[in-house]
Amino acid sequence: MKNRIFQIVLSIILLLFVSSILAGDRIEIGIDEKLGSYIPLDVHFKDAQGIEVTLKELISESDATVLAFVYYQCPGICSPLLFELSDVINKSDLELGYDYNIVTISMDEYETPEIAADKKRTFFSAVDSNIPADSWKFLTGDSTDIRAVSNAAGFYFQRDGNQFKHSGAFIFIDKEGKICRYLFPGYSDRGGFSILPFDFKMAVLETNRGKISPTIARVLQFCFSYDPEGKSYVLNVTRIFGAGILLLAALFLIFIKFKPKKTFIKAR
Repeated sequence: MKNRIFQIVLSIILLLFVSSILAGDRIEIGIDEKLGSYIPLDVHFKDAQGIEVTLKELISESDATVLAFVYYQCPGICSPLLFELSDVINKSDLELGYDYNIVTISMDEYETPEIAADKKRTFFSAVDSNIPADSWKFLTGDSTDIRAVSNAAGFYFQRDGNQFKHSGAFIFIDKEGKICRYLFPGYSDRGGFSILPFDFKMAVLETNRGKISPTIARVLQFCFSYDPEGKSYVLNVTRIFGAGILLLAALFLIFIKFKPKKTFIKAR
């Protein structure tokens, strides 16, 4: 009977512990990795020339596509992220338009192809080599299609007036629309955003093979919460403390269960 009670209590503690970790997935703003899932390909957008396209048309042109959610008039992290992407294009020995393509989707349904075209000129000029015009698409669309893709990709954002609260990452998808990799640029106050060319290259090559590569993002999501106001990640002390207490309680029960019993010898 005691063993049964012990097993029930331990199961409840472990269930609470796992639930506390998984609670980090239920986010309103941030990124929830959905590796192995597929994004919808029948959604419609407009490119920088105002031509209507579907995602299926765009990603079928390459074995790997880098998907980025931004908004073109963003006063925060969007432009620095895309400039860093331009920089890693320059540093990588992979060829944009041959080894991979890039699709940038605006999360703002009110942005127009004209605004997208202006941003396209800006970031194309930051690339040293001449790249095919179709190798990096800048798209706009309506809120339904934007949300369909962003939700499927685990990219969650909220409108705040004329701006958006969001985080940043690059999502690598194969030609079937399968999510194979998430790449989270590093950040420092001194150097800004940074992407290691080796990490970028491996993400492209693995996506070309359809290989799913998990990152440590789930651990980071659990330990850190994104602060849209400060545009940074902050340590989630409450979540870590709660999980730690549950884990210690489970370890204590295990210790009590298997603690050697003392034997007493009666004196004659």
